[in-house]
Amino acid sequence: MYFIKQHHYICAMLLQSAISQIVKTQRDNLLQKDPGLKREALKDLPDLLNHALIVSGVRRCGKSTLLFQLLTKKYKNAFYLNFEDTRLYDFERNDFSRLDEVIANSNSKVLFFDEIQIIEEWERYVRQKLDEGFKVVITGSNASLLSRELGTKLTGRHITKELFPFSYHEFCSYKKSHPHEHTLLEYLKKGGFPEYVKSEENDILNNLLDDILVRDIAVRYGVRDVKTLKRLALYLVSNVGKLITGNRLKTLFEVGATSTVMEYLSHLEYSYLLHFVPKFSFSLRKQLVNPRKVYAIDTGLISANSASFTEDLGRKFENLIFLHLRRKNKEIYYFSEKHECDFVVSEMGAVSEVVQVCFDLNQDNMDRELSGLFEALEFFNLKSGTIVTLNQNDHFVKNGLTASIVPGYKYL
Repeated sequence: MYFIKQHHYICAMLLQSAISQIVKTQRDNLLQKDPGLKREALKDLPDLLNHALIVSGVRRCGKSTLLFQLLTKKYKNAFYLNFEDTRLYDFERNDFSRLDEVIANSNSKVLFFDEIQIIEEWERYVRQKLDEGFKVVITGSNASLLSRELGTKLTGRHITKELFPFSYHEFCSYKKSHPHEHTLLEYLKKGGFPEYVKSEENDILNNLLDDILVRDIAVRYGVRDVKTLKRLALYLVSNVGKLITGNRLKTLFEVGATSTVMEYLSHLEYSYLLHFVPKFSFSLRKQLVNPRKVYAIDTGLISANSASFTEDLGRKFENLIFLHLRRKNKEIYYFSEKHECDFVVSEMGAVSEVVQVCFDLNQDNMDRELSGLFEALEFFNLKSGTIVTLNQNDHFVKNGLTASIVPGYKYL
């Protein structure tokens, strides 16, 4: 059972000596940590002087490990503090002055803060440390809490990088295996959460989903109807690749107002658990009113928590390709006119790639899949597109347009 902090009674301030002790034990624990697989994101982290570096991503995707890898590679004397430590439960904004003393005694000019956004007015404190000449690196598992404060108090003073669970390439590296149909099927089933890939204990992914729903959403946003939130999340995880609308979900779950459902969807997206892909349209209003497609942060999470009685490899495979695209781009749409195409990737306002996903291309579905891709290519005035399959290689040409059929393990 988790409880929301109450701030209206006597403020329990922490002793400076207690903060020092917590910092010491956390650092000792961090230094004993298995450095794990070197994350691909490590090479993309910029060396910042006057900006805070924010590393955001879903809970348990490896943010703390990435911090440790950054610490051992570049900043061996960095000051580290994880604010989700239960011993810091009573940490209030007034305690930042005590933290200042602890930092001063450490003689470090590099600060690593895990989940600092759970503390009120953290952004003012980070700005203060930047103004004092510190380098600041922050991790967070809630995009809403991070972005809201960053957009007000730290405008122009931060750079954000997203971290996802293991990519297929990282999965193969960890398993010491080569890209192949068999490893792709294994990755499709297990996903990329580092802890689960290591132990393969299903409870890890069950508990992770519960942690996200309770700690990152219910507690932080004061959601009282946790049961409906959980039912909604399980339904969406079990129906990846399908179209959803707020009105339909409102009826399905007998929620009082569509606005409540939309609020829940927003929380699920900001916690990185789910992604909602809009239909492509040059009209923003049409994008907002049309149904959106739902995808989960990890296919292993789907396998462990889905209420579906069928394995539905096709939709999970589509989810996998979405995640590959989402790692590199934030602007992704689905295309639907006379025919449909799964993904339209836009960069800097221009469509750069169209992708169709088909687990097994055969005589029954080939016309539908090719028609959707070719229509999208014509619509966006592109010469070539891709159909990603499990294990097929081929290509088709129509009216000067090319559809390349590519095995998933090569595409990834």
